[in-house]
Order: sequence, then structure tokens, then C-alpha cells
Amino acid sequence: MPPSDKRSPGEPLSIGKPIAYGEPPAGEPIVPQTLGSLQEAVHQWVQTYGVRYFSELTNTAVLMEEVGELARLMARYFGEQSFKRAETPTDMATALGDEMADVLFVLICLANQTGVDLGAAVVRNLAKKTTRDKDRHRSNPKLAD
Repeated sequence: MPPSDKRSPGEPLSIGKPIAYGEPPAGEPIVPQTLGSLQEAVHQWVQTYGVRYFSELTNTAVLMEEVGELARLMARYFGEQSFKRAETPTDMATALGDEMADVLFVLICLANQTGVDLGAAVVRNLAKKTTRDKDRHRSNPKLAD
């Protein structure tokens, strides 16, 4: 936690105005449009249904578990692994989407807990990659069509 951060351990980042939770109008799901609104939606869910955030260490372990579940599906859908006899493969996009959403949910929990604004972090990261790699991939013969 940064020295200037006055939050106690496990206390989430305050990321602005909370979104309304509950039944959306006309039965439509709430669809956050930005990383910041996703962070707020996850925070509201944790406060409403999850009671509190797990510790940062626990959430890091949960993140690794969720990445492993995604990797397992990737190995079966795209790699040489096959599903076990007792397993029935589900719709690939749905199954992968569910696992990716699980990974994103826990990653957002960690961002909220540690004071990371994911939107700003992604913008900074893309700028870094653009500066560092602007010609790197175009001149890679392995990527030529």
C-alpha cells in the first residue's frame, strides 16, 4: 500500500459514485461501460453480497486458481488435451467467457483493495507498449502474413 494511502488493510479504494444495484429497468442487466464502472460494480457486489473483500493474499491465490480453470479449458478447446468422459463440453464461448469473467472479477477485487485505477493503468500501459514496441512486431518475420 502506498505510504500516502490512509486506508486500513483490506479497505477498498473509493472509486466514485456507486452504481445503483438491484433490478435494472425493464429487466435489463447492468452493463458497466468502463473499467472504473466495473470496479465500482464489483465493489458494490462485494459490499452487498460478499460482506467484505478477502485479504489481498487470499485473493491472489484465488486469482491463480481462476487462471488455472481458464487454462484448463484453453488446453481442451485449443490444445491437445481432451475432456474426460464424464465431462460434457459446453458452448466454448460461454465456458471461456465465464472463466475469463471469474479472472477479471478477482483481478478487479485486487485492484480495488490496493488502490489501482485499472482504467488509468491500462492507458499508461498501452502508451508504454506503443513507445517501446511500435516497430518491434511489424519487423518480426514470425508474424508476417
